[in-house]
Amino acid sequence: MHKFLRTVGFSLYQKKHDIEKLLQDLTEQAKSSQIWKLQLDGETNLCRVRAEMAPDMGIDIYGEMDEFGTIKPEYYVPYLLSHDMSSNADCSIQRHTEKETYAGLLDEYRVGISLIYYLENLMEYQEKVLNKESTETRCVNLIGLSVSGKILLPIKKNINQKETAKVTSKERNNLLEAAKNGDEDAMEMLTLEDIDLYSQISRRVAKEDIYSIIDTSFMPSGIECDQYAVIGDILSINKKRNKITEEEVYDMKLECNDMIFHVAINAKDLVGEPEAGRRFKGQIWMIGTAKFKA
Repeated sequence: MHKFLRTVGFSLYQKKHDIEKLLQDLTEQAKSSQIWKLQLDGETNLCRVRAEMAPDMGIDIYGEMDEFGTIKPEYYVPYLLSHDMSSNADCSIQRHTEKETYAGLLDEYRVGISLIYYLENLMEYQEKVLNKESTETRCVNLIGLSVSGKILLPIKKNINQKETAKVTSKERNNLLEAAKNGDEDAMEMLTLEDIDLYSQISRRVAKEDIYSIIDTSFMPSGIECDQYAVIGDILSINKKRNKITEEEVYDMKLECNDMIFHVAINAKDLVGEPEAGRRFKGQIWMIGTAKFKA
């Protein structure tokens, strides 16, 4: 069972046979417009059935179509679509070892790490590869799926503090870009900044709560490379309802480390009332839609 199935409103589907029946029913009820078939070679094909449970939210079911036109589900992935650009950094895409799925790697200096995500539009990528077309990315729209999260109050800032934070962030991003290109002075300045920052936090944490010091954060979590612990400012909220289970899902647009992405979470798994201006804290599985250059 996929851990994040509950994120798109299927929290009651916890038994293997119940999930298998759901996938079979969704596959059999699928219209031709929901099916995308790719012929990988003379004998092998890959089909994707997109079962939409709410606008831009649902389950992608993958399998092979036999000579009678029947698709046998092999694996599935919950999805949420975003229409907001998250990053236009350099991106490389590689296939997973186990099955026909792909991971993307972004050299995103704003979060200070190489950001890895699960490729949502893998069929589009595969089609380009088979047709020997360019797979160079223009940008990536990122989405985080979460099974546990909390709402935090925002840090109160005046206009001057907000403007100063923006300038500081822009200067740091410029230094990170320069350091990435081999500028030794930029590397030294970043090292000194980190030492000063550590010193400031060490003094403040003795008297203040950690969440009043850290505004937003983006950190790898656990041993799986595409899962992260995030704290981000909520910019907007869209509530979706699964048409089969009637469960509510929050689609939150977040700003974290100057990067914008969406996070989906089942209303049952969220502690607190989400509102624009507040913060979200939780662990996410990062998926992304790569937009390819024409």
